[in-house]
Amino acid sequence: MRVGIIGASGYVGGELLRLLLLHPQVEVTVATSRGLSGDFLHRVHPNLRGITKLKFTNPKPPKIIDACDFLFTATPHGTSAKIVPQFLETGLKIVDTSADFRLHNPEDYGKWYNLTHPCPELLEKAVYGLPELHREEIKRANLVACPGCMAISAILALAPAVKEGKVEKDKIVVDTKVGSSGSGAKPSLSTHHAERYGVVRPYKPTGHRHTAEIEQELRALAGDKVKISMSTHAVNMVRGILATCHVFLASPWTIKDLWRCYRGFYGAEPFIRFVRDSKGVFRFPDPKVVAGSNYCDIGFEVDDHANRLVVMSAIDNLIKGAAGTAVQCMNLMLSYDERTGLEQPGLHPV
Repeated sequence: MRVGIIGASGYVGGELLRLLLLHPQVEVTVATSRGLSGDFLHRVHPNLRGITKLKFTNPKPPKIIDACDFLFTATPHGTSAKIVPQFLETGLKIVDTSADFRLHNPEDYGKWYNLTHPCPELLEKAVYGLPELHREEIKRANLVACPGCMAISAILALAPAVKEGKVEKDKIVVDTKVGSSGSGAKPSLSTHHAERYGVVRPYKPTGHRHTAEIEQELRALAGDKVKISMSTHAVNMVRGILATCHVFLASPWTIKDLWRCYRGFYGAEPFIRFVRDSKGVFRFPDPKVVAGSNYCDIGFEVDDHANRLVVMSAIDNLIKGAAGTAVQCMNLMLSYDERTGLEQPGLHPV
Protein backbone atom coordinates (compact mmCIF):
# COMPACT_ATOMS: atom_id res chain seq x y z
CA MET A 1 0.00 0.00 0.00
CA ARG A 2 1.52 3.33 -1.08
CA VAL A 3 1.22 5.94 1.64
CA GLY A 4 1.76 9.70 1.62
CA ILE A 5 2.14 12.29 4.36
CA ILE A 6 1.21 15.92 3.78
CA GLY A 7 3.06 18.11 6.27
CA ALA A 8 5.84 15.64 7.03
CA SER A 9 8.37 18.11 8.44
CA GLY A 10 6.73 18.61 11.88
CA TYR A 11 7.05 16.44 14.95
CA VAL A 12 3.89 14.45 14.19
CA GLY A 13 4.95 14.06 10.56
CA GLY A 14 8.34 12.81 11.73
CA GLU A 15 6.78 10.22 14.00
CA LEU A 16 4.44 9.09 11.23
CA LEU A 17 7.51 8.60 9.03
CA ARG A 18 9.37 6.68 11.75
CA LEU A 19 6.44 4.29 12.25
CA LEU A 20 5.45 3.89 8.60
CA LEU A 21 8.95 3.39 7.19
CA LEU A 22 9.22 0.23 9.29
CA HIS A 23 5.61 -0.89 8.78
CA PRO A 24 5.61 -4.24 6.95
CA GLN A 25 2.46 -3.57 4.91
CA VAL A 26 3.08 -0.07 3.50
CA GLU A 27 5.57 1.93 1.47
CA VAL A 28 5.99 5.66 2.08
CA THR A 29 6.06 7.23 -1.39
CA VAL A 30 5.39 10.92 -0.64
CA ALA A 31 6.41 13.23 2.21
CA THR A 32 5.58 16.87 1.57
CA SER A 33 6.92 20.17 2.89
CA ARG A 34 6.53 23.55 1.22
CA GLY A 35 9.77 24.97 2.55
CA LEU A 36 12.00 21.90 2.37
CA SER A 37 11.24 20.46 -1.07
CA GLY A 38 14.26 18.61 -2.41
CA ASP A 39 15.89 18.04 0.98
CA PHE A 40 16.43 14.56 2.38
CA LEU A 41 14.10 13.66 5.25
CA HIS A 42 17.02 13.19 7.61
CA ARG A 43 17.92 16.89 7.35
CA VAL A 44 14.86 17.55 9.54
CA HIS A 45 14.43 14.12 11.14
CA PRO A 46 18.01 13.03 11.87
CA ASN A 47 16.87 9.76 13.47
CA LEU A 48 15.82 8.61 9.98
CA ARG A 49 19.34 8.82 8.50
CA GLY A 50 20.12 5.54 6.77
CA ILE A 51 16.49 4.39 7.03
CA THR A 52 15.28 6.07 3.84
CA LYS A 53 16.61 8.09 0.90
CA LEU A 54 13.25 9.77 0.37
CA LYS A 55 13.21 13.55 -0.12
CA PHE A 56 10.56 16.12 0.75
CA THR A 57 8.38 17.23 -2.18
CA ASN A 58 5.99 20.09 -2.77
CA PRO A 59 2.37 19.31 -1.82
CA LYS A 60 0.99 19.34 -5.37
CA PRO A 61 -2.35 17.44 -5.46
CA PRO A 62 -1.97 15.75 -8.89
CA LYS A 63 1.41 14.21 -7.98
CA ILE A 64 0.19 13.14 -4.56
CA ILE A 65 -2.91 11.50 -5.99
CA ASP A 66 -0.86 9.57 -8.57
CA ALA A 67 1.71 8.40 -6.03
CA CYS A 68 -0.53 7.37 -3.11
CA ASP A 69 -3.25 4.90 -2.17
CA PHE A 70 -3.63 6.23 1.38
CA LEU A 71 -2.97 9.67 2.84
CA PHE A 72 -2.11 11.22 6.19
CA THR A 73 -2.52 14.97 6.63
CA ALA A 74 -0.38 16.48 9.39
CA THR A 75 -1.00 20.14 8.61
CA PRO A 76 -1.83 23.06 10.93
CA HIS A 77 -5.42 23.58 12.08
CA GLY A 78 -7.44 25.27 9.35
CA THR A 79 -5.32 23.90 6.50
CA SER A 80 -6.60 20.34 6.31
CA ALA A 81 -10.21 21.45 5.80
CA LYS A 82 -9.12 23.30 2.67
CA ILE A 83 -7.24 20.41 1.04
CA VAL A 84 -8.91 17.21 2.24
CA PRO A 85 -12.09 17.46 0.09
CA GLN A 86 -10.20 17.29 -3.21
CA PHE A 87 -8.32 14.19 -2.12
CA LEU A 88 -11.45 12.45 -0.84
CA GLU A 89 -13.09 12.98 -4.22
CA THR A 90 -10.41 10.82 -5.84
CA GLY A 91 -11.18 7.88 -3.55
CA LEU A 92 -8.16 8.20 -1.28
CA LYS A 93 -8.69 7.19 2.33
CA ILE A 94 -7.40 9.81 4.75
CA VAL A 95 -6.40 10.11 8.39
CA ASP A 96 -6.18 13.76 9.42
CA THR A 97 -4.18 14.67 12.54
CA SER A 98 -5.39 18.26 12.78
CA ALA A 99 -8.49 19.47 14.63
CA ASP A 100 -10.40 20.23 11.43
CA PHE A 101 -12.75 17.23 11.44
CA ARG A 102 -12.89 16.18 15.11
CA LEU A 103 -16.05 18.01 16.12
CA HIS A 104 -19.43 16.89 14.76
CA ASN A 105 -21.21 20.22 15.26
CA PRO A 106 -20.00 23.03 12.92
CA GLU A 107 -21.03 25.63 15.49
CA ASP A 108 -18.45 24.26 17.91
CA TYR A 109 -15.70 25.47 15.59
CA GLY A 110 -16.95 29.01 16.01
CA LYS A 111 -16.97 28.65 19.80
CA TRP A 112 -13.67 26.83 20.33
CA TYR A 113 -11.58 27.71 17.26
CA ASN A 114 -13.07 31.08 16.27
CA LEU A 115 -13.63 30.01 12.66
CA THR A 116 -16.41 29.10 10.26
CA HIS A 117 -15.83 25.59 9.00
CA PRO A 118 -15.29 25.63 5.21
CA CYS A 119 -16.78 22.15 4.57
CA PRO A 120 -19.29 21.35 7.34
CA GLU A 121 -20.83 18.58 5.21
CA LEU A 122 -17.73 16.46 5.86
CA LEU A 123 -18.12 16.64 9.63
CA GLU A 124 -21.01 14.17 9.40
CA LYS A 125 -18.87 11.73 7.43
CA ALA A 126 -15.65 12.00 9.45
CA VAL A 127 -15.15 9.38 12.17
CA TYR A 128 -13.49 10.34 15.43
CA GLY A 129 -10.30 8.31 15.36
CA LEU A 130 -10.25 6.68 18.78
CA PRO A 131 -10.17 2.89 18.18
CA GLU A 132 -11.08 2.07 21.78
CA LEU A 133 -14.46 3.77 21.24
CA HIS A 134 -15.06 3.72 17.47
CA ARG A 135 -13.30 0.65 16.10
CA GLU A 136 -16.10 -0.58 13.82
CA GLU A 137 -16.84 2.90 12.44
CA ILE A 138 -13.15 3.45 11.68
CA LYS A 139 -13.04 0.21 9.69
CA ARG A 140 -15.74 1.55 7.36
CA ALA A 141 -14.49 5.15 7.17
CA ASN A 142 -12.91 7.08 4.33
CA LEU A 143 -12.02 10.05 6.55
CA VAL A 144 -10.82 9.67 10.12
CA ALA A 145 -10.09 12.61 12.43
CA CYS A 146 -7.29 11.76 14.85
CA PRO A 147 -8.06 13.04 18.39
CA GLY A 148 -6.21 15.84 20.12
CA CYS A 149 -3.43 14.62 22.38
CA MET A 150 -4.84 15.99 25.64
CA ALA A 151 -8.34 14.96 24.62
CA ILE A 152 -7.35 11.34 24.06
CA SER A 153 -5.61 11.13 27.44
CA ALA A 154 -8.70 12.46 29.25
CA ILE A 155 -11.27 10.48 27.26
CA LEU A 156 -9.50 7.16 27.81
CA ALA A 157 -9.19 7.90 31.52
CA LEU A 158 -12.82 8.91 31.98
CA ALA A 159 -14.81 6.81 29.50
CA PRO A 160 -15.46 3.73 31.71
CA ALA A 161 -16.46 5.78 34.76
CA VAL A 162 -18.79 8.04 32.77
CA LYS A 163 -20.34 5.08 30.94
CA GLU A 164 -21.01 3.38 34.30
CA GLY A 165 -23.22 6.32 35.29
CA LYS A 166 -22.16 6.64 38.94
CA VAL A 167 -20.47 10.04 38.61
CA GLU A 168 -21.67 13.64 38.72
CA LYS A 169 -21.49 14.46 35.03
CA ASP A 170 -21.41 18.24 35.49
CA LYS A 171 -18.44 18.21 37.88
CA ILE A 172 -15.52 16.59 36.08
CA VAL A 173 -12.12 18.24 36.40
CA VAL A 174 -9.29 17.43 33.97
CA ASP A 175 -5.79 18.61 34.88
CA THR A 176 -3.11 17.92 32.25
CA LYS A 177 0.68 18.28 32.21
CA VAL A 178 2.22 18.25 28.72
CA GLY A 179 5.76 18.15 27.35
CA SER A 180 7.32 20.74 25.05
CA SER A 181 6.83 18.71 21.84
CA GLY A 182 3.11 19.43 22.22
CA SER A 183 3.88 22.99 21.09
CA GLY A 184 5.07 21.77 17.69
CA ALA A 185 8.39 22.09 15.86
CA LYS A 186 8.16 25.83 15.17
CA PRO A 187 9.79 27.74 18.07
CA SER A 188 8.33 30.73 19.87
CA LEU A 189 9.34 32.71 22.94
CA SER A 190 7.30 30.43 25.20
CA THR A 191 8.95 27.29 23.76
CA HIS A 192 12.50 28.75 23.62
CA HIS A 193 14.77 26.61 25.82
CA ALA A 194 15.68 29.37 28.25
CA GLU A 195 12.00 30.13 28.89
CA ARG A 196 10.65 26.58 28.70
CA TYR A 197 13.24 24.64 30.69
CA GLY A 198 12.42 23.90 34.33
CA VAL A 199 8.85 25.20 34.22
CA VAL A 200 5.52 24.06 35.59
CA ARG A 201 3.60 26.71 33.71
CA PRO A 202 -0.21 26.98 33.69
CA TYR A 203 -0.91 28.16 30.14
CA LYS A 204 -4.62 27.49 29.69
CA PRO A 205 -6.36 27.39 33.09
CA THR A 206 -9.76 27.53 31.37
CA GLY A 207 -11.20 27.28 27.89
CA HIS A 208 -8.81 24.78 26.29
CA ARG A 209 -9.99 23.72 22.82
CA HIS A 210 -9.75 20.02 23.59
CA THR A 211 -12.59 20.45 26.08
CA ALA A 212 -14.98 20.26 23.14
CA GLU A 213 -13.75 16.83 22.05
CA ILE A 214 -13.84 15.42 25.56
CA GLU A 215 -17.41 16.60 26.13
CA GLN A 216 -18.51 15.34 22.71
CA GLU A 217 -17.20 11.82 23.23
CA LEU A 218 -18.23 11.46 26.87
CA ARG A 219 -21.69 12.83 26.11
CA ALA A 220 -22.17 10.04 23.58
CA LEU A 221 -21.21 7.46 26.21
CA ALA A 222 -23.33 8.95 28.96
CA GLY A 223 -26.36 9.67 26.81
CA ASP A 224 -26.57 12.98 28.62
CA LYS A 225 -24.83 16.33 28.87
CA VAL A 226 -21.32 16.24 30.32
CA LYS A 227 -19.40 19.29 31.50
CA ILE A 228 -15.60 19.27 31.67
CA SER A 229 -13.52 21.76 33.65
CA MET A 230 -10.06 21.59 32.07
CA SER A 231 -6.71 23.17 33.01
CA THR A 232 -3.41 22.61 31.22
CA HIS A 233 0.22 23.04 32.25
CA ALA A 234 3.52 23.04 30.37
CA VAL A 235 6.11 21.00 32.28
CA ASN A 236 9.79 20.17 32.00
CA MET A 237 9.79 17.18 29.67
CA VAL A 238 9.90 16.76 25.89
CA ARG A 239 7.36 13.98 25.38
CA GLY A 240 4.30 12.98 27.27
CA ILE A 241 1.02 13.92 28.89
CA LEU A 242 -0.25 13.09 32.34
CA ALA A 243 -3.98 13.68 32.75
CA THR A 244 -5.22 13.71 36.33
CA CYS A 245 -9.01 13.61 36.31
CA HIS A 246 -11.17 14.35 39.36
CA VAL A 247 -14.67 12.89 39.34
CA PHE A 248 -17.20 13.23 42.13
CA LEU A 249 -19.29 10.17 42.85
CA ALA A 250 -23.06 10.03 42.85
CA SER A 251 -22.96 6.75 44.80
CA PRO A 252 -20.19 4.86 46.66
CA TRP A 253 -17.54 3.07 44.61
CA THR A 254 -14.82 0.74 45.85
CA ILE A 255 -11.48 -0.10 44.28
CA LYS A 256 -12.88 -3.54 43.46
CA ASP A 257 -15.77 -1.84 41.64
CA LEU A 258 -13.30 0.25 39.67
CA TRP A 259 -11.25 -2.75 38.57
CA ARG A 260 -14.44 -4.46 37.40
CA CYS A 261 -15.60 -1.36 35.55
CA TYR A 262 -12.33 -0.55 33.78
CA ARG A 263 -11.41 -4.12 32.91
CA GLY A 264 -14.93 -4.73 31.66
CA PHE A 265 -14.90 -1.62 29.48
CA TYR A 266 -11.47 -2.09 27.91
CA GLY A 267 -11.35 -5.88 27.89
CA ALA A 268 -8.40 -6.97 25.77
CA GLU A 269 -7.64 -3.57 24.23
CA PRO A 270 -4.08 -3.94 22.87
CA PHE A 271 -2.80 -0.51 23.91
CA ILE A 272 -4.50 0.05 27.27
CA ARG A 273 -2.56 -0.92 30.41
CA PHE A 274 -3.61 -0.55 34.04
CA VAL A 275 -1.06 0.76 36.52
CA ARG A 276 -1.90 0.66 40.21
CA ASP A 277 0.95 -0.98 42.07
CA SER A 278 1.78 -1.19 45.76
CA LYS A 279 5.55 -1.35 45.24
CA GLY A 280 8.25 0.32 43.19
CA VAL A 281 8.75 3.83 41.88
CA PHE A 282 6.15 3.77 39.12
CA ARG A 283 3.07 2.89 41.15
CA PHE A 284 0.75 5.01 39.01
CA PRO A 285 0.86 6.09 35.35
CA ASP A 286 3.88 8.18 34.37
CA PRO A 287 4.59 9.65 30.91
CA LYS A 288 8.26 8.69 31.27
CA VAL A 289 7.35 5.00 31.00
CA VAL A 290 5.32 5.27 27.77
CA ALA A 291 7.71 7.55 25.85
CA GLY A 292 8.03 6.29 22.28
CA SER A 293 5.12 3.84 22.58
CA ASN A 294 1.47 3.65 21.58
CA TYR A 295 0.33 2.64 25.07
CA CYS A 296 -2.01 4.51 27.37
CA ASP A 297 -1.41 3.69 31.03
CA ILE A 298 -4.41 4.20 33.33
CA GLY A 299 -4.55 4.19 37.12
CA PHE A 300 -7.10 5.22 39.73
CA GLU A 301 -7.71 5.85 43.40
CA VAL A 302 -10.80 6.53 45.54
CA ASP A 303 -10.86 9.47 47.96
CA ASP A 304 -13.45 8.44 50.56
CA HIS A 305 -12.98 11.68 52.47
CA ALA A 306 -14.24 13.83 49.58
CA ASN A 307 -16.33 11.21 47.78
CA ARG A 308 -13.96 11.65 44.84
CA LEU A 309 -12.55 9.36 42.18
CA VAL A 310 -9.10 10.24 40.82
CA VAL A 311 -8.22 8.69 37.45
CA MET A 312 -4.78 9.19 35.90
CA SER A 313 -3.64 8.43 32.38
CA ALA A 314 -0.22 8.76 30.76
CA ILE A 315 0.55 8.80 27.03
CA ASP A 316 3.27 9.90 24.64
CA ASN A 317 1.62 12.94 23.06
CA LEU A 318 3.31 12.31 19.69
CA ILE A 319 2.48 8.58 19.50
CA LYS A 320 -0.74 7.54 21.26
CA GLY A 321 -1.65 11.24 21.18
CA ALA A 322 -1.10 11.56 17.43
CA ALA A 323 0.98 9.43 15.02
CA GLY A 324 0.52 6.07 16.76
CA THR A 325 -3.25 6.37 16.93
CA ALA A 326 -3.24 7.57 13.30
CA VAL A 327 -1.36 4.43 12.22
CA GLN A 328 -3.66 2.28 14.37
CA CYS A 329 -6.61 3.81 12.51
CA MET A 330 -4.93 3.19 9.15
CA ASN A 331 -4.45 -0.47 10.08
CA LEU A 332 -8.16 -0.77 10.83
CA MET A 333 -9.20 1.04 7.65
CA LEU A 334 -7.03 -1.26 5.52
CA SER A 335 -8.02 -4.47 7.36
CA TYR A 336 -4.56 -5.06 8.83
CA ASP A 337 -4.04 -6.23 12.39
CA GLU A 338 -4.35 -2.92 14.26
CA ARG A 339 -1.21 -3.68 16.29
CA THR A 340 1.00 -3.85 13.18
CA GLY A 341 4.02 -1.59 13.49
CA LEU A 342 3.00 -0.36 16.95
CA GLU A 343 3.91 -2.99 19.51
CA GLN A 344 7.27 -1.60 20.60
CA PRO A 345 7.40 -0.78 24.35
CA GLY A 346 8.39 2.59 25.70
CA LEU A 347 12.02 3.56 26.33
CA HIS A 348 13.46 3.19 29.81
CA PRO A 349 15.33 5.06 31.04
CA VAL A 350 14.74 8.13 28.93
